[in-house]
Amino acid sequence: MRWVRKTLALIAVACGMLAMPGAAFAGTSPRQALDKALHKGIGAAGRASGAYVVDLNTGQALFSVNSAVGRLPASVEKLYTTSTALLLYGPHGTLTTTVLGSGYEDSAGTWHGTLYLKGGGDPTFGWAAFDRANYGGLGATVERLVANLVQATGIRSVQGQIDADASYFDTRFGTPATGYAASSEVEGQLDAAVFDRGWATFDGSAYQARPTLFTAQQFAHALRLAHVSVPRRTPIRAGRAPTDAQTLATVNSPTLATLIQLTNTPSDNFFAEMLLKDLGARFAGAGSTAAGASVVRTEVGSQFGIYPRLNDGSGLSYYDSTSPQQVVTILQHMAGNPFFTNSLAIAGHTGTLQFVDQGTLAQGRCRGKTGTLAAVANVAGVCRARDGHTLAFAFLVNGNTATDYVHNVVEGRMMVAVANYDG
Repeated sequence: MRWVRKTLALIAVACGMLAMPGAAFAGTSPRQALDKALHKGIGAAGRASGAYVVDLNTGQALFSVNSAVGRLPASVEKLYTTSTALLLYGPHGTLTTTVLGSGYEDSAGTWHGTLYLKGGGDPTFGWAAFDRANYGGLGATVERLVANLVQATGIRSVQGQIDADASYFDTRFGTPATGYAASSEVEGQLDAAVFDRGWATFDGSAYQARPTLFTAQQFAHALRLAHVSVPRRTPIRAGRAPTDAQTLATVNSPTLATLIQLTNTPSDNFFAEMLLKDLGARFAGAGSTAAGASVVRTEVGSQFGIYPRLNDGSGLSYYDSTSPQQVVTILQHMAGNPFFTNSLAIAGHTGTLQFVDQGTLAQGRCRGKTGTLAAVANVAGVCRARDGHTLAFAFLVNGNTATDYVHNVVEGRMMVAVANYDG
């Protein structure tokens, strides 16, 4: 998981290369100063780049270069996935992991039959220790699910079997960019009942060979830790719950507002791709990447009148394409939604912008979403300008392999120029 991609800013930052650009253009108007600074940045970024800046208070476009030309969005695409999820689920919506039962419980608290842990596509589900280490204790845990089960049923032992049901999603653990196979680039396995992201190691350097079975095994272990007797020879497997199985207990994910913050601030590919499949399962009847992408395309088209080419949820695909104008359109419409804007990284403080623009006017005034692939270094977001207005910007830089330099210096200076605008 890349909580901060290529986090160390270049030495040039410390040497003052991110000095306030407005000072270089004394005697010019604020609009001219902005124009000169951003043209300088685009020139340094390269020919396969585009930029667009809009004053959200007035609706006026302040800067535009190749702004209607589609580019590879990389992780800037997460803005489409997370805005759609927020709009359709609502900020307080959650994803539910459920324990179902097929059988009966006797007066002594013994369950006779099968217990099913049915996954609901919650990317945070797993052990409490994993949750604390990776999500600050915000996620859903198997310990809480078992506690809810014990409280609701009084269960004391299991005589039967334990299954994990991942049928809410398809069986593809990767994305189009990975040939739908599990890959470290996805940063987890896209299984509806995934446990600890499907990792076989705490740092994600290896994956579980059978993630759904692993979830069933961890559920059984959690039951034992809660003093529910599960005999050693109890069959534990992956299996689909029958439609007439009864709900025994549930545990909910963090709210969608929190989930999109856990997605956008650190630029988490796994969360973005899980949310995409959740959208497909909930709103298109199929828990697949293709179904989820269709939901996002439909939503941004109907709500915002834009039609980017979307092939996945995280931006790993080289088939994705969007323009600076399309990205800024999303930002214009979502800028008044605090749950969305709070999900963006803060320049100089958090996530993928933690080490960008520290000690400059942009620090704390600009929020954004970065995107990085080979020869792709993008950033888009909003800044509170010197004049008190909110400016939305999208800088999409393709074809430049010096991605660290582009992010930390070129785009860093461009964000400072936006923050310095005093129109």
